[in-house]
Amino acid sequence: MHEGTLATGSTFLLHVPAHWNGILLLYSRGLPLPLGEAPWSADEPLFAGLLAERYAIAGTGGTGFWPLEETFANQSELLDRFSHLVEPPKETIAWGFSIGGITTAGLVQVMPDRLSAALPLCGNLAGAVGVHNRELDIAFAFKTLLAPDSPLDLVNISSPERNLELATSILEEAQRSEEGRARLALSAAIGNIPGWYDPAAAEPAVDDFTEQQEQQFRWYDEVGILVFFALRAQVERRAGGNPSWNVGVDYQARLASSINSEQVQGLYRTVGLELEADLAALGRAHRIEAEPDAVRYLEQHIVFSGKLQGRPVLTLHTCGDGLVTPDNEQAYADVVHWAGGGHLLRQLYLRRGGHCTHTTAEVIIALRALVDRIGLDRWPDLDPDQLNAATSALAPELMVSRNGEMAAPAYCSFVPPVFPRPYDVRSVNIAGNGPPAGG
Repeated sequence: MHEGTLATGSTFLLHVPAHWNGILLLYSRGLPLPLGEAPWSADEPLFAGLLAERYAIAGTGGTGFWPLEETFANQSELLDRFSHLVEPPKETIAWGFSIGGITTAGLVQVMPDRLSAALPLCGNLAGAVGVHNRELDIAFAFKTLLAPDSPLDLVNISSPERNLELATSILEEAQRSEEGRARLALSAAIGNIPGWYDPAAAEPAVDDFTEQQEQQFRWYDEVGILVFFALRAQVERRAGGNPSWNVGVDYQARLASSINSEQVQGLYRTVGLELEADLAALGRAHRIEAEPDAVRYLEQHIVFSGKLQGRPVLTLHTCGDGLVTPDNEQAYADVVHWAGGGHLLRQLYLRRGGHCTHTTAEVIIALRALVDRIGLDRWPDLDPDQLNAATSALAPELMVSRNGEMAAPAYCSFVPPVFPRPYDVRSVNIAGNGPPAGG
């Protein structure tokens, strides 16, 4: 094991098992990495499981939220350190969760010559601009419908702590009334947030609108409000201003195409609220413009070109992810196929709620498939039943998810919905004048 500090100040960790198979897993941490703290621990079940599979792991991250710029700079230096301290690997596979997932896919564009393949897990694969526009849409609907006259900041957040406290109070007040719950459901529908939070529970029935809304509330309460109304400030600080806009967005059309359209209509009917009136309020509300230089920063860190540079990419996502919604996968696949790289991409799904709730066994099986793709130069059988059978054959202690709960193999057939506001290389304003005027 080797530990040290990179030029950016980030801590790195290298771990090589006794009987290394020659494959290096290049880990991009998604969560902020405090200075001096190791990016992962060999005691964590997933990392222990991968080391037992005889992979070496090298990992680092950035010190703040949305640390893509820093992590991109780190990873090339980290590979140099690994080659110097250990030896050059036979193959290098980039991987990471959530923001580490978008970083992993970004590395395919940033440094393809250093990689053999990539495994983005539950990643923000619609790209930075699209992801933050989606989050602004949710926050915009939340404030407009529930607290239009409040001082809640949507962008240019001056005090993240105070803004989070205010947003939390608005959320809690809304959840106490039927009208508030219906409007929370509408704001969730704007962002395609599934009504499935608990990975240990079955997905709510398609007509159980009340339970779906309760689980959407949990998405807001546990993490969504923090991201939308506090952590956005760190993104704005990195970008040098507000990189998001909603000029020209038709929220009525967004509801019509949402996975939750029927839920919202059902809750509004039950309460006796006029849905058209609330949609009209969204239509009238003052729109937000982005700062062009901030948009350009997120375009660099990162929007996707779809060019996989000959590197196979295998993604994995839970169907019930309400933080990084599964429609991110559709946006990524669309630009990859447009660029002619569809033969290099495969996307796998798990029938489970929660964000990044893959089990160690499921990740191992996905990784084995990707290694086979590298060696065979063709994709192995990725039928969900076959994957579940292979997962079931692993040791029971590997059936634990990242949230510490045991879970049965859950590979499934799934078609993700369309990402509502895609933004990739085809969207970039070549003239350099900032974002388009429309949505």
